[in-house]
Amino acid sequence: MPAEWELHRGTILTWPQKMGCSFPPPYNAGIPETYLKLIEVLSNVEEVHINAWDEKELKVIEGLLSESKANLTNIFIHLHPSYEPWARDHGPIFLKNQSNQQIIASDWEYNAWGDKYPPYDLDNLIPSKIADVLSVNHCKMNMVLEGGSIEVNGSGDLITTESCLLNPNRNPNLSRDQIETNLIQGLGISRVHWLKSGIEGDDTDGHIDDLTRFVGKNKILTVIEENADDPNYEILQSNLEQLGRFRGEGNEAFEIKTIPMPSPVIRDGHRLPASYANFYIANEVVILPIFNVSEDEIAKDILKDCFPDRAIIAIDSNPLIWGLGSFHCITQQIPN
Repeated sequence: MPAEWELHRGTILTWPQKMGCSFPPPYNAGIPETYLKLIEVLSNVEEVHINAWDEKELKVIEGLLSESKANLTNIFIHLHPSYEPWARDHGPIFLKNQSNQQIIASDWEYNAWGDKYPPYDLDNLIPSKIADVLSVNHCKMNMVLEGGSIEVNGSGDLITTESCLLNPNRNPNLSRDQIETNLIQGLGISRVHWLKSGIEGDDTDGHIDDLTRFVGKNKILTVIEENADDPNYEILQSNLEQLGRFRGEGNEAFEIKTIPMPSPVIRDGHRLPASYANFYIANEVVILPIFNVSEDEIAKDILKDCFPDRAIIAIDSNPLIWGLGSFHCITQQIPN
């Protein structure tokens, strides 16, 4: 599995449904506009493949795009109905054959984060459909795995969380050793590194893309909470300590950088899983979720230091975080 910063052919998105459960009403409070901002940026640096529910929705998307600044020649809309928009989790996880450079769409089982949000039969068909339209090899995997639950550096290392991958709502018949073996064999990695759990408000049982990201082969960026009274403080400190014990290729320690959590984002009394770790790395750019809080500028500066050769594009993620996810959650990269 290549690192996210390696060259992309494109990005997969799934257009959000008004009838879905991800975005409580009012649906139009910034959701289509946020997607359009993202598509405008991505379509000017790589292909964008959008899964649409039906012909009616396809025409709506085309109409919105025609009035945008998107590069329409790089946008491809497919009639692939899916109940929810989180392409990171229901989309294929792409691999690259190092001997012949062929791209493979690995198709893991998807059960809507432990059967929390049925139905999900249509979502589970997306990987095979994407493989067909991209004309790439398709490989079915017999294990539940969401793309947001894993983070790789393209050099043999994978980070995940015990709270997600060892949760009995995913693979109750598999032991920790069996899960590790499946990851190693199915993703072409060498080492699995385990953190404990995730942040407050995360309904995925602790996806890694809200916590800790590789920003280089030997460099890790992880979120920390500076307020000792915040519910996230202890778990993020524990993660930071655990990261210091990880060893990569050649038994080398990783360089650990930190990025603050944003001030709590609360809506209708609910703590939302807002995190700057949910950025997306595309060709030439990094899409950073911001939340109109004081830590936004700090996060921009830290990401710029991590990716000096890429433009840091900050987009307001408050509409998306109401659905409990952000830009990394709604995207899935297609390696070149």
